[in-house]
Amino acid sequence: MPTKKQIGEITHYFDHISVAVVKLSDKVKEGETVLVEGHTTSFEQKLDSMQVDHKPVKEAKKGESIGLKVADKVRAGDKVFRVTE
Repeated sequence: MPTKKQIGEITHYFDHISVAVVKLSDKVKEGETVLVEGHTTSFEQKLDSMQVDHKPVKEAKKGESIGLKVADKVRAGDKVFRVTE
């Protein structure tokens, strides 16, 4: 049974480029699967790429804000979870 652990929250969404800004409450690595959930949001996606200060990174630490290309529309306040098998 997959488990989920909150790793961050959406603070901003750039509609025209489908990029979300996520304030991290835990570390995250490229290749992990994340779940985005909110009032009208619920989808999973693999972390293919992320950026910190407009530079590509393979992992990000707790407290950092990352830019993340998202598969669907998200809203500020949506929660981001790590999904593990």
